[in-house]
Amino acid sequence: MRTITVFIIWLVVFIPACATGSGPVSDEDTTGALKQALTQGADVAVDKLGVADGFLNNPKVKIPLPGALQKVEGIMRTLGMSKYADGLIVTMNHAAETAAAEARPLLMDAVQKMSVKDARAILTGGDDAATQYFRTTTSDALSQKFLPIVKNATDQVGLIKKYNEFAGKGAKLGLIGEKDANIENYVTQKTLDGLYLMMAEEERAIRNDPMGQGSKLLQRVFGSLK
Repeated sequence: MRTITVFIIWLVVFIPACATGSGPVSDEDTTGALKQALTQGADVAVDKLGVADGFLNNPKVKIPLPGALQKVEGIMRTLGMSKYADGLIVTMNHAAETAAAEARPLLMDAVQKMSVKDARAILTGGDDAATQYFRTTTSDALSQKFLPIVKNATDQVGLIKKYNEFAGKGAKLGLIGEKDANIENYVTQKTLDGLYLMMAEEERAIRNDPMGQGSKLLQRVFGSLK
């Protein structure tokens, strides 16, 4: 009888543990899972945003007019100048989409070089802890690498001309004193913000449903938090 009882306990405890790969999660697995989650998030972000109207048709990331120009927008629209505002908004978002399409290798390189000494703290952090850590440690470097891509994109879609046209109309009406902050820097930052937001959403999805992931490593590591 004792033997049967022990055998039943073994079936109940040991087999499910083997099936799910439960047990202590190594630092190597934790690091690998975090990098895999960020890589997956970066892929999703680029696939969603680096396409035609990827920014423009997504209200979560659509780029509005820069700060000072937003105050002018309403007035200019009432004066029948909507085409200038619309033209600038469309052009900025198309520039961001062009830049995002080229972001994949930069993001992947940053993932591989990411410091992992805080991996366990990140793993047990909030729903977007890995993305926020990635953003904090890489955003400056990515911005520097990203700016030339955005500049090239803005040249292709004539963003500077559109910006100057809009700002010039506002200046003639006495609504704008000096030009707003550098438009290329603005679009660069907004493009990165959009990419990070999409990455955070993917990380959240992985954390919320680890067993729904195709990767056994993600299932094991993020599943250990449930």
